[in-house]
Formats: sequence, structure tokens, C-alpha cells
Amino acid sequence: MSTTRCYYEVLTVARDASGDEVKRAYRRLAMKYHPDRNPDDPEAEARFKEAAEAYEILGDAERRRMYDRYGHEGLRQRPGHDFRSMNPDDIFSMFSDIFEGMGGRGGRRRSSRGYDLEYQLEITLEEAFHGDERDITFTRLDVCDTCGGDGAAPGSTPEPCTTCGGNGQVAQAGLGGMFRMVTACPACRGKGRVVSDPCRSCDGQGRRSVERKLSVRIPAGIHHGQAVRLQGEGEPPTPDVDPAGTGPRGDLHVAIRIAEHDRFERDGHDLMVLVPVNFTQLAMGAEVQVPTLDTSEPHVIHVPAGTQNGELFRIQGRGMPDLRGGRGGDLVAVLHLVVPRHLTDEQRDLLKQYAETEDVAVDADPPGFWTRIKEAVRGH
Repeated sequence: MSTTRCYYEVLTVARDASGDEVKRAYRRLAMKYHPDRNPDDPEAEARFKEAAEAYEILGDAERRRMYDRYGHEGLRQRPGHDFRSMNPDDIFSMFSDIFEGMGGRGGRRRSSRGYDLEYQLEITLEEAFHGDERDITFTRLDVCDTCGGDGAAPGSTPEPCTTCGGNGQVAQAGLGGMFRMVTACPACRGKGRVVSDPCRSCDGQGRRSVERKLSVRIPAGIHHGQAVRLQGEGEPPTPDVDPAGTGPRGDLHVAIRIAEHDRFERDGHDLMVLVPVNFTQLAMGAEVQVPTLDTSEPHVIHVPAGTQNGELFRIQGRGMPDLRGGRGGDLVAVLHLVVPRHLTDEQRDLLKQYAETEDVAVDADPPGFWTRIKEAVRGH
């Protein structure tokens, strides 16, 4: 194994992500970091291989179960490929069905579909709870409106490459002449044509970088690392395959990052919140207000007399909504005893009187404290 990073973190998917979600996440990253799009970029190639390693594990049901249970150590009995030493072309061959629509170099099958793009969007926990609509601005390649995508200056046209005869590929004899190796033509770089008088607007590339503004609808209940797919908002097909860009565009994947909240902690569909209380509320019982995300009004819970610090109260149905429309999570209130930093003389005298009546021995670890914490988080 070449990485110790969490595979779910590598693919930016939740641990309960479906197989299709894992596949889409890998395909998105593969398109983003593919060597064809990032020539001579070692870091992008490393990310490309890291994503392939993560998909090899999470895309296999049995390996994923072992990884979920034992982490990287659990994969020792069924190790995967060493992607660090593999050529990107070989990785492409392994996952050819995933790379459908990427286009490519050399002898790869070309496609008329454009590249997918990714945009990172940070939102608040409140926006994830209620759902929202956000405006984004990103940059993508579009067909050059001056040359129509062929890269030639107005009044001229591209000509077939004389080196490869317009095929975009050349065959070279291998060792001892026993086999032939087909590679991209070095003269036209696989395009099959050359431009003698390049377009001034796009420098002969046939594509120009443009700024695009869109409105993105964020569904309620979305998780950190999930993505909103905007179909057809990616790039047009590459000019060597479809100069005019009439084929289907790629998609734009808006990867969601949820900022940490100062009060609430998310655990799957549940929300956890610390509720400050004082000693008398725990000892004598009280009605305590619990903040919520679904309304501006707090939820009131009854705290019985003798409740301990750290006690948990589960409020059903007040957690995060289910993205797929099922039952939402719960709100788990954790009572947190707040000790006053400053006492008045009257308070100090009263506490002294109370101290004379209480037991000296105190159980520092109430039985079942951590068990209650774990059970509440797991929904028991």
C-alpha cells in the first residue's frame, strides 16, 4: 500500500456512501488529476494514483468490509496493487469502464464527451440542515468563438499531419522487431492535424478559458465530502476529437465542505450539543433549554433531580434531515456542568454550610458514563 491516508478521505465520500457514489467520486478525481490534463505535474500524478488505490479497496465489497473493520492493517491478507510504480496508462486499462468519456493519449479509445470539473464549496452546518441555494463562479474551457474550435486563424484551416497521415498515431518497431508499439504522433501530439497559422485568440488551442457563474441548490441533509452534480456544466470535448464542441459536455461536481460549528457536532444524521447547566439544576432538577437548528425556539427538556454531569438526553427527530427523504436523525443534548469562576460572599458562605453536610468520598467515575456516551451516539 502506498498511502496511510483514510481512503474515504482520499475520495471525499462518507463512510456510508453507496457503491455508485464511490465510483462517481473516483471518476471525478481521476478526471481532475489525470496526466492528460496535468502534463509534467508529479503531484497531480501522485493524487491520480492515490485515488486509484482508494477506489480499488472501496470499490470492492469484501475489501471494503475488511478496511471498515480493521483499517489498513486488515488489508495485509489481500493487498492491492502498488500504484506508485504503475504507469498511468496501465491504471487506465484496469479501470477502463470508469474512464469512459475521458478521451486520452496514445492508443486509448477517444470519446466525444468533455471533461468533468470539480468546485470546492464551503457551507455552514445551518445551510446543510435547511438546504440552500448558493451562487458560484468558476473557470472552464469553452470553444473559441474566433476560430470555432479548430485553432486556425480566420481564413485558414488545419492541415493533416504529414508524419502520421492524419491518424494521430505512429507505430514503432519494438525490441528485435518482434512487436510494434503504437504511440501518439510526436509531430501533432495525437491530434492528426497541424495548424500553420494559429488563432490569435486561443493561441491555436481551439479552446479559451472563460468565467462561468451558476446557482447551486444544496439539498437539506447533505454530508461533508458529498458533491452536487450539475450536468453539462463541465468542458466541451477536446478539439482533437470534436473541434466544434458539438458533443456532450462534461459535468461540474460541486464538492461540499461543511465548516465546523461552534456549538453543534454532527455524527452521521445525529446532532450533538453541549448544554451548560449549574449545580443546583442537576441536584434539584430543572427545565433546561436545548438549542436546535430546525427552529429559532429552543427545545425544553426536564432534568430530574440528581442528574449527573455528562448525562445525555436524546430528542428524536430533531437532528439532521435524511438526504434521501427517510427518517432524520436525533438531537443529543449532553449536560455540561459549569462551575462559577467567581462567587459572592453570600454564595461562598452558603457553599461552606453545604460542604459541612456532604460526604467527603466522591465517585470520580460514575458507572456507565462512557457506555452511555457510546450508546447515545450509536442510537441505542
